[in-house]
Amino acid sequence: VQLQASGGGSVQPGGSLRLSCEASGFRFDDYAIAWFRQAPGKDPEGVLCVARNYDITYYTESVKGRFTISRDNAKDTVYLQMNALKPEDTAVYYCATDLVRRVLTTPCPRAAPSTYRGRGTQVTVSS
Repeated sequence: VQLQASGGGSVQPGGSLRLSCEASGFRFDDYAIAWFRQAPGKDPEGVLCVARNYDITYYTESVKGRFTISRDNAKDTVYLQMNALKPEDTAVYYCATDLVRRVLTTPCPRAAPSTYRGRGTQVTVSS
């Protein structure tokens, strides 16, 4: 199982970034994929998740209306579009899955799936 995040960088407050998470080593279409972030000195927190049926679950209230998640099964890739970025969004962002094959109509779990995680990409928001 491999999950590789990319697309991070440094932006000014109010800017946008699009992160990508490319997966390999498992049947991508069958599993929910989540984005996490970990700020310096803090525990990781789940941000968003996209289920098999493209249903989206938010785990962090502060990103609603600014961040969205999508998946491209043809490319085994999940995206995190981040708009209106704030300094408090600064963190290492990474993607993860639990490889639990849920019924197609099932949304992401209450706790963001985190069993298998990949390397992250740094996002820094500052002026």
